[in-house]
Amino acid sequence: MTALLSQTWFIVLMSITLIGAVLSAVHHAEVIAHKTGEPYGTLVLSISVTIIEVSLIISMMLTGHDGAEFIARDAVFATVMIVINGVIGLCIFMGGLTHHEMSFRNEGTNSALAVLTALATFILVMPNVTVTTPGPDFTKSQLAFAGIASFSLYIAFLFFQTVTHRDYYLPKTKEKKTDKNVHAQKPSNLKTSVSAVLLILSLITVVGLAELLSPAIERAVDAAGAPKTIVGIAIALLVLMPEGFAAVRAAKANRLQSSLNLALGSALASIGLTIPTVAAIAIFFNLPLSLGISELNMVLMYLSFFIGALTLAIGRTTLLQGIVHIIIFLEYLFLSLVP
Repeated sequence: MTALLSQTWFIVLMSITLIGAVLSAVHHAEVIAHKTGEPYGTLVLSISVTIIEVSLIISMMLTGHDGAEFIARDAVFATVMIVINGVIGLCIFMGGLTHHEMSFRNEGTNSALAVLTALATFILVMPNVTVTTPGPDFTKSQLAFAGIASFSLYIAFLFFQTVTHRDYYLPKTKEKKTDKNVHAQKPSNLKTSVSAVLLILSLITVVGLAELLSPAIERAVDAAGAPKTIVGIAIALLVLMPEGFAAVRAAKANRLQSSLNLALGSALASIGLTIPTVAAIAIFFNLPLSLGISELNMVLMYLSFFIGALTLAIGRTTLLQGIVHIIIFLEYLFLSLVP
């Protein structure tokens, strides 16, 4: 009884510390974003979290515990579903409650969704239909090509977003006039540098606490008799907390463009940076790696992309669209428990 009580208090303490680290990360990311401006600001948090997420996945793969070959697949797929349905749905819903209707540049969001659809198909679906190897696996050459293709596509998107078509990812002129962040004085170089260091420390704390909490989550999943994929979903939720919180906060302030930039950028970085790195590690250390998702998850993923395309098609959102995405997200969570 005493041991159970102490473990419960440990989990509560870690959870409170985790929330504090998330709030700290969001604050320092917003300082940097205000200094650099859009769309560079939203890239800071998404790429930072993804790099640390990659480190977490690789460390778990190298331990070689049971199911290690599925960690990258589960984490990437969970990230896509959480972002497309959970984060974007919650942003549209929370923003819709306050502002009824919000607008954004659909040129940029549609481009990002197109790249994300291609990346997810390359990595999560193609292994199921290739015939050189049985099951949801690539050969080493196929894995290497998929990693290179994913990284190349992500770099092409970054070039499109930050150089050739940067205006596609900027708020509309009307929104800029009402956005207090646009008119506020930008932070000094010293404050920005301090925030950059503290952002990295906060993100490391978030991922470290997520890793500390993962054994407790795994034990709870085993006790409940739930599928192992729930562990990947829980870890992805923990790691995505800073980005999700920042995106919802921006939507409530009627800055949906920033929310969508952050959410879609996170999903793109999750595949475009994670898979090439994981593929290289798996090939170099000769580690098993299974990336193909089940038919059920394929249906859920393409339903999400289809509804996402309809949501982002016209450049305006309402409360109803947010509800649709949230219901799909809840369906995904339920079917992960009861496949």
